[in-house]
Amino acid sequence: MSTGVPLLASRSRSEHVAQFGPLPDLSSPERRGRLIDEVERAGLRGRGGGWFPTHAKLRAVNESAASRRRLSRGRHPIAIANGMEGEPASSKDVALMAANPHLVLDGLSLAAQSVGASDARIAVHRGSAAEEVLTRALRERDDDPVPIALVLPPARYVASEESALAHWVGDGVATPVFPDRPFQKGVDGRPTLVQNVETLAHLALIGRNGGDWFRERGCTSAPGTTLVTVAGSVVRPSVVEVPVGTAVLDILDQAGGPTQPLLGYLTGGYGGAWVSAGQLDEATWDPESVRSAGGVIGASVLWALGEDTCPLVELDRVTSWMAGESAGQCGPCMFGLPSIAEDVHRLAAGAPGADVVPRLRQRLGLVAGRGGCKHPDGTARLVATALDAFSKEVLRHEQGSCSAPEHVGPRLPVPETRSLTADTARKDFR
Repeated sequence: MSTGVPLLASRSRSEHVAQFGPLPDLSSPERRGRLIDEVERAGLRGRGGGWFPTHAKLRAVNESAASRRRLSRGRHPIAIANGMEGEPASSKDVALMAANPHLVLDGLSLAAQSVGASDARIAVHRGSAAEEVLTRALRERDDDPVPIALVLPPARYVASEESALAHWVGDGVATPVFPDRPFQKGVDGRPTLVQNVETLAHLALIGRNGGDWFRERGCTSAPGTTLVTVAGSVVRPSVVEVPVGTAVLDILDQAGGPTQPLLGYLTGGYGGAWVSAGQLDEATWDPESVRSAGGVIGASVLWALGEDTCPLVELDRVTSWMAGESAGQCGPCMFGLPSIAEDVHRLAAGAPGADVVPRLRQRLGLVAGRGGCKHPDGTARLVATALDAFSKEVLRHEQGSCSAPEHVGPRLPVPETRSLTADTARKDFR
C-alpha cells in the first residue's frame, strides 16, 4: 500500500473499500478523540496553502462548539471540504478528486464526525472538472454517518478563502468575512471546519493506518507526502506525488527536467513568491526550506520560467488578473491593487518613466497587511519578489529593452481578466 495519497486508485466505492479497507468506527466521543490524537501524532499539516497543523483546526472547532453549548446557543458544527483550487496555476486538487474521490470523501466523513458535525459539504467551483466524478461518487455513499452534499460556489479567486467559502455555504455570498474565523463563527454562525481536499485524503489514510505509519515518509517538520503541480518550461507538466522534503531538483526531474535554461520559479501560486533559478538549487520541498530560499510552498505550485519568457510580461498578466479578482470590500483591494497593476503594466511595456519602480515599491508597502483578507498581501508579495528575483530584467525594462521580446515560452494560465466594479461585487460572488 502506498504511504501517500494515490492518484491512480479505483473510482468505484466497492473497489475503493477493497483496496483501502473500511473506515474506522467513530460512533463514540472517545473514538473521535483518538482519531484527533492520531492526526496530531502524524504531524499532518494542511495542504491548501497555509500548512497549518490539522489537529489544531479540529480541536479549535470542538472547543468553539463546546463553548457555545455552555452558553445555551450552540448548534452542531458543519464541515466543508475545500476543493475550489482558486490558484489557476495549480491542478493538484482536481487531479486528486478526479482520480480518487472516495478517499477525499472518506476524509471529510471522518473529519465531520470528529468535530460532531451534523452535515458536511464538498465545494468545487462551478465548471470544475471534478463535479461529475464527485456527483457519481456521492450517489454511492448513502451510508455516510454525516450527510455530505456537493456545492458549487462561483469561480472567483477569493471564493476559495475559508471564510468566503463558509460565507457562501451559509448566505450565498462568496466574499471573505472578518474578524471572526470559521471555527468561531462560520456557516449560519455555526463553528465550521474548512479543510483542503488533499488534507482530508491524508486524514482518511491516517484514520486507517495510524499516525506512526504516516510519519514514515516526509520530514520531521512536515511528515507525509504532498502533491505538487509542476509546470512551465518542463518536459512533462504534471501533478507529482513526493515525500515532503524532496529536493526541488528531483521534483523537476520527475517532470522530465527543464526544456531550456531557467530564469527562475514561481512558488506557491499567484499568492506565492518568485525566486531566481539558483535560489532553489539546494532547497527541499517543505515549507521551511522553501521559505529560507525566498519562496512560498503555498498551494504546492512549482512553475519553471524559461529564458525565452519575459518574467515581467508574465507578472503583468497575473497582477492585472489578481486586481480584478478582489471582492471589493476594502481599500487595499479596491484602490491599491489596480494602481499596482497599472505600474507593473508600464514597467512590462518597457516605457515606465523614472518614478515607476520607486512608486511601485512604495505602493506595495501600503497594501501589505492592511486588507480584510490575505488577497492583497499575496499580490504584493508576488510583485515584490519578482522585482527582486528579476532585478536585471527590471533594469532592462527601465531602459526600454527586454531579454525575451518574442515571449514564446509557456504562459502562466490566466483566466479572462475582469474589472472590479460595483456590479461584479454584487453578482460575481453569488
